[in-house]
Amino acid sequence: MPLFSPQLLALAETVVRAAAKKKLKIATAESCTGGLISGVLTAVAGSSEVFDRGFIVYSYESKTELLGVPRDAIVNCGAVSTEVAEAMAKGALKNSNSDIVVAVTGIAGPGGGTPDKPVGLVWLGCATKGKCYTRQNNFSGDRSDVRLQTVETALNILKTEIEGA
Repeated sequence: MPLFSPQLLALAETVVRAAAKKKLKIATAESCTGGLISGVLTAVAGSSEVFDRGFIVYSYESKTELLGVPRDAIVNCGAVSTEVAEAMAKGALKNSNSDIVVAVTGIAGPGGGTPDKPVGLVWLGCATKGKCYTRQNNFSGDRSDVRLQTVETALNILKTEIEGA
């Protein structure tokens, strides 16, 4: 049984081909997806031409140590926040040889949610050499559903940014 759906693989292939055509390098900074975005990108033959590296930063310490996410941002805003997603994206861009980064931090469930930050809440960040922005999503379903919806959304962000580059 394939690890990723044909639709997700096709989207990843579109991203890889578009990045290759424009000679852009990609990096990821992943928390709730645990490397799935990197995994689907590198499932595409030829991805080594565009994929620079992936940071899996599940713990608070790894976010701070590897990406330079300010500890204050994690403590004051929470690991699942626009501030942390932005810092993750900027940190991955700074600590890679990439032109574009996508970062994700969220609550995949089944536990860990609160009334203010429910299960399914995911912040995605995107950084390029010229800009950085974040986007909030509220996904539904079980843990796998939330993670795979996050992967798909991250790939679509990459696709949009690469096509606009």
